[in-house]
Amino acid sequence: MKMIVGLGNPGKKYENTKHNAGFMVVDLLAKEHGAIFKKNTFEAEVADYFVKGEKILLVKPMTFMNESGRAVGPLMTYFGIDLEELVIVADDLDMELGKLRLRQKGSAGGHNGLKSIISHIGTQEFDRIKIGIGRPNGKTVVNHVLSTFGKDEAATIANSVARAADAVDDFIEGNDFLQTMNRFN
Repeated sequence: MKMIVGLGNPGKKYENTKHNAGFMVVDLLAKEHGAIFKKNTFEAEVADYFVKGEKILLVKPMTFMNESGRAVGPLMTYFGIDLEELVIVADDLDMELGKLRLRQKGSAGGHNGLKSIISHIGTQEFDRIKIGIGRPNGKTVVNHVLSTFGKDEAATIANSVARAADAVDDFIEGNDFLQTMNRFN
C-alpha cells in the first residue's frame, strides 16, 4: 500500500491558492483514477484506488497546513504505512514558479506543513515532491501563499501539477523513488 499526501488548506476560501498545490496534485490523481474523496476520523479526506492489486491512498489533511502531521501520523499508523510507501506533495516558495523537485529526505525548509509532518512521524526521511510557487513580489509570505495563481501563471502551474501527478504514477507503477527522481528532476 502507498500513501500519497497532498498538502493544502481545506475550504472554498483556499481553493486554487498557491499553498494548495499539493491538493491540486492529489485531486488530479483522484480524477484520473476514478477515486472519490471521503472524510474519515483522522482529520483528512481519503480516496483510494488500486494499481496492479496494490491499494493507493490519496490523502488531503483537513487540519489546515500548519497541522498536517496531525492527520498524516495517525493515518500511517492505522494503515501500517512504511516510510518508503509515503510521498508528500507540497508547494515550495524557494523554487521558481512551476519548477518540480523530488527529494528523498530533507528539512522542512521553513514549510510549516512539512514541519508538522516531521514532528508527528519523528523523521525527515520521507519522499516528497515539491512544486515551485516562486517568492512573493512585494507581498508578505502569508499573502503570497494564500493568493491564487494569476492568469499568466495558470498554464505553468497546470503543467507542473500534471508532471507531479505523472511522477506519482511512475513511482506507483513499481519504480523506487530514486528512479522516479532521476526521471523527473
